[in-house]
Amino acid sequence: MPRTHRDPALAHALRRRDVLGVAAGTAAAAVLGAVGAAHATAADGGGRGAPAVPRGRLGIQLYTVRDQVAALGFGRVFEELRAHGYEEVEFAGYTQDQVGPLTLAELRRLLADNGLRAVGSHVDYWSDDPDAYTFATRLEQVLDDAEALGLRHIGTASSPARYGTTVDAWKRAAEEFNTYGEAARARGMTFYHHNHVEEFAFAADRPDVRLYDLLLAETDRDLVHLEMDVYWASCGQYRYSVRPDGVPAPFEPLDYVRADPGRYPLFHVKDGEHDETSADGYRMVDVGDGDLDYRRFLAEVGRLPGRRGHHWLVERDDAVDPEVNPAGSLTTARRSAAYLRSLRTGRARR
Repeated sequence: MPRTHRDPALAHALRRRDVLGVAAGTAAAAVLGAVGAAHATAADGGGRGAPAVPRGRLGIQLYTVRDQVAALGFGRVFEELRAHGYEEVEFAGYTQDQVGPLTLAELRRLLADNGLRAVGSHVDYWSDDPDAYTFATRLEQVLDDAEALGLRHIGTASSPARYGTTVDAWKRAAEEFNTYGEAARARGMTFYHHNHVEEFAFAADRPDVRLYDLLLAETDRDLVHLEMDVYWASCGQYRYSVRPDGVPAPFEPLDYVRADPGRYPLFHVKDGEHDETSADGYRMVDVGDGDLDYRRFLAEVGRLPGRRGHHWLVERDDAVDPEVNPAGSLTTARRSAAYLRSLRTGRARR
């Protein structure tokens, strides 16, 4: 993945009282470059961290194979995933459309029968429908269900832009995230947010404020955790390396993790091939077929404190689309797992 730089010390300094002063000025750029160069040397120069997903931590976001869950049911899909070496799953809903309803107790039993652990679940942040299944409308039910499945983490992949993209709008969303985090902690779970590309844009009323930085600063690190989608963060590097006022503002996704590794319990391992015709700079492919340097990313995170607590979840949003992925979503699951497992043996296919 591209190597731009963001100072981990700056990330540590992002607090409510000073986030609005963060800018990419000349002096800051010099500091960022020096720190980034040191990190690049460490990444290329060995160390004890192995560039591999630790055993027991290879997972998949079930959104990747949602068509197969709908058609075959969780049980058949879990059998396939376990056969391909997966050890963990993350939910994106608890229904299997064409197979019929099942209880959460039955779903939990299917996981156990196939030797899989459920580590998290994505639930929408909010909806205009007051009866919708979201954190904003049915918080206690969302937590009840997560507890019934034995989840340690429960989160959302929805944008925090519920109230818009101004500084105050994201502060308001951050307050709600803190509320969900406090409620989850009371149940023995952690609340988390999964990023897409838009989080790395800048506030509509403050071109010097990156929205992702604002979210981190305005949420309590003990209540709101992060699931970094490495693909979308890399797209953010491509799209938002210059502020709306023309000031350069490069960043390195890894530096967010380096600054606070304990705040990132989950990662989405999604690969992309660089594509200048795409607004995001990449198009999705199976893990191992793209240009994102997961060897480096895994090695870097593997050197950080708390690395054994991280979960690595394969995801490809368009795996169900036959026009871009004619081999099908289960083939994506199989090939992606094979690549990541090959890193453990040093016999990666690229």
